[in-house]
Formats: sequence, C-alpha cells, structure tokens
Amino acid sequence: MVDLEKAPPGRSPEGEPVPRADGEGCLVVAVRLPVRIVALVLVLPVRMAWDALVVAGRFLRDTVLRPVGRALAWLGRALFVWPLVGLWRYVVVPVAKGVGWLGNVLLVVPAVWVYRWVLTPAGRALAWCCAGVGAVLTALGRGLYAGLAWLARHLVVVPAGWLYAWVLTPIGHLLAWCGRGLARCGRGVLWCLGKVVTGIGAVLYWTLRILLVLPALAVWRWVLAPVGRALAVVGRELLDALGHAWRIAGHLSRAVGRALAALFRWTVAEPARWVYRSVLTPVGHAVRDTVLRPLAEAARAAGRAGRQALRSARLSVRQARADLRRTLFGEPERTPSVDRREPSGAKARTLGSSTTALTKD
Repeated sequence: MVDLEKAPPGRSPEGEPVPRADGEGCLVVAVRLPVRIVALVLVLPVRMAWDALVVAGRFLRDTVLRPVGRALAWLGRALFVWPLVGLWRYVVVPVAKGVGWLGNVLLVVPAVWVYRWVLTPAGRALAWCCAGVGAVLTALGRGLYAGLAWLARHLVVVPAGWLYAWVLTPIGHLLAWCGRGLARCGRGVLWCLGKVVTGIGAVLYWTLRILLVLPALAVWRWVLAPVGRALAVVGRELLDALGHAWRIAGHLSRAVGRALAALFRWTVAEPARWVYRSVLTPVGHAVRDTVLRPLAEAARAAGRAGRQALRSARLSVRQARADLRRTLFGEPERTPSVDRREPSGAKARTLGSSTTALTKD
C-alpha cells in the first residue's frame, strides 16, 4: 500500500531518524550557532578596523599619493625623458647618420669594390686550380684504393674466413655445449635457493604483518580516522563561522559607516552648505555690489585720469622741447619728398590724355 501521510523531516516513514546527506549530526548543528556568534564578536572589530583603513587609504591615495605621483611623473619627464629625447633626436641620430654615411663611404664602398674586382677573380682562378689538382688527386686515390683493396682481400679477408670456418666455429660449439651443462646445474641450485628464500620470506611477511601491520591498521581505523574526521568537521565549522562572521561584520561595518557619513552630512556638511548658501553668498554679493565694485570703478577712473594727466604732461614737455630747439637752432630745412610711385589720380589723368590724343589723330 501507498503511504499517503508525509513523513516529518529527518525521519523515515517508519519513524526512525535518518542521517543527513552531508554527514552532519545533531551535535554539529547544535555547536554551529554558538561558534558563529563567538566568531562574529571576535571578527567584527577587525572588520571595522579593516574598513576604516581601506577608507583612509583610498582618501590618502586620491588626495595625496595620486597628485604627488603625477607631479613626480611630470618632473621625471622634464628632468630625464625630455632631455634624453632631445639628446637622441638632435645629437645621437644626426651623429649616427653622419658616422654611417662616413663608414659607408670609407669602408663599405671600398670593400665592395675590392670584393668585386679583386677577390672574386682571384677566388675563381684559385677554385679552377684547386679543381684541376683535385681531379688529379682523385684519380691517384682511386688507383691506390683499388690496389689496397685487392691486397687486403687476399691477405686479410680470405685467411680470416678460413680461420673462422675451421678453427673458431668448432671451438665455439664445444664451449656452448659445456655452458648448457653448467646452466642446467645452476638452474637446479637456484631452484633450491628460491624455495628456501620463499619460505623465509613467508615467515618474515606473516611476522611483520601480525606484529606491525595489523596493529597499525587498527590504530588508523579506530583511532586516527575518527579523530581526523572530528578535526575536519571542527575545522570546516570554524572556517564557515569565520566566513559568515566576516560577511556579517562587513554588512555591519557598512551600516555603521553609512550612519557616520549621514551624521557628518547632517551635522557638518548641510549646516555649512546652508550657511554658505544663505548667509555668506548674500553677504558676499552685497559687499561686492556696495564696496568692491565702487572701489574698482573709482580705481579705474583714477587710473584713467592719471594716464591722461601723464599723456598731457608728456605732450607739454615734447612741445616745450621742440620750441626750445627752434629757438636755439632755428627752423630745420625740409626737403620735399619725391614719391617715385605715380599716384592713382595722376595715372588716371595720363591715361585719359593719351586716349584723347589718339582720338584727335
């Protein structure tokens, strides 16, 4: 029959407790919450201090380190990069081009000429001479090789073949027969020694197994493995607790930071903004309109009057100096200036008179 009633979680349909799929027992679940609470209490100050250090570091980076870095980078470019670039562009490159051109003219062109018109003909002549000498030496070597090969065949190869066929082969067969007999005797001795060694090894194996392996296996199976599992569970729970505590501490630290930021904004920033917008700005505008602008207009008017007075004084001094010069030295003679370029009106009148003369003719 089909059981229509749903079994409670953690129990079988017969009412017996069922172990969890992940291997966690009731003790682990009961210990987990206190461990996480203790870990949260211990980790929360560390996380808040870490977040404070992060905020201070970012503020220091944005307000101090980054401008100082940019200034040092600009100073480094001004002191090192730009002088080196100018030295490379306006000193090293022209000097290198001049040295390259000079080397090309003094070394490369003469070397190419010597190679093309001296070394190449000499090399070809030497190669032709070497080819003739090589052909003569090749013919001599072939004849000498044929004679030596005939002598080696009749003096070394043929006697060596006879010696191998009629002396060494029978001796080798005899030695092989003796070796096979000795090998059979050695195999029997080795079989006996193998049986003895096998018995001794079996005795030692069972002695070591009973005295060392089985006790070590029992200690591993019934002591070390349970202790290791318990330590693994404890370590996993501690790591999980620290992770949860770090994340929860992060949320709490973020909430505290936002609360402090809001408190600073509503107690310092907003009142300062209101004072600047509602008090200082109208006062500044009033001071500018009632004091600064009239003072500026008066200063500009005084400046214009002073400049006009100085201009009048300079004109008076210049006129007095000219009158004194005319009184002492007389009126200077003026030579009429002759303009070599004909004015446009005279040019037009000349063209008009020439056209009238042509019509009369």
